[in-house]
Amino acid sequence: MADLKPIETYYNGYRFRSRLEARWAVFFDALGVKYEYEPEGFFLPSGKMYLPDFRVKCYGKRGEIHKTPFDLYIEVKGFMTQEDAEKINEFANVHVHTEDEFFGWYEPENPILIVTNIPQRNCSWDADALSAYEGMNGTDICPFNYQLIDGDYFAAYPAGYDGKFYLWGDDSNYIDEVEIVERAYDKARQARFEHGETP
Repeated sequence: MADLKPIETYYNGYRFRSRLEARWAVFFDALGVKYEYEPEGFFLPSGKMYLPDFRVKCYGKRGEIHKTPFDLYIEVKGFMTQEDAEKINEFANVHVHTEDEFFGWYEPENPILIVTNIPQRNCSWDADALSAYEGMNGTDICPFNYQLIDGDYFAAYPAGYDGKFYLWGDDSNYIDEVEIVERAYDKARQARFEHGETP
């Protein structure tokens, strides 16, 4: 079977490499969250090059919203190869700052969230439905997981409120604003880019 290539898609002034990336942009827009698409590429210590898909200002983890955001990179992957996983791990620099030797927590140098297909309604807070604890395609990269953000092995659920992007986790006490996020996912899933055009 020949390799299939995704269709480039134009949306919101960007030329996305795939419809899936464009649908994530629709999700951010529906939440009122500002994003940058492919803001900059990086030379990795191995000599390989890496270009993350998105960069957003993240205002908190596990539902805590702070005044000062941090840069969070977001990588959209429908399929993860071993080479992709190695570059992502190298970019995140996952073992830079050990915080707790007993639990093995670490603080990645470049926090990055891996996302896959747009979640279905009523699945956007379900770690099992999102495969948040399963390595993608036999790699050690789990989608929708904090492992490359703060090294903690919990599910990480994208959320937003009042134009601020943040993350919920399985270890959060309470998940708020569910309907707002669900509507944003609905808009992203419903976006149609038949031949790469704006929906």
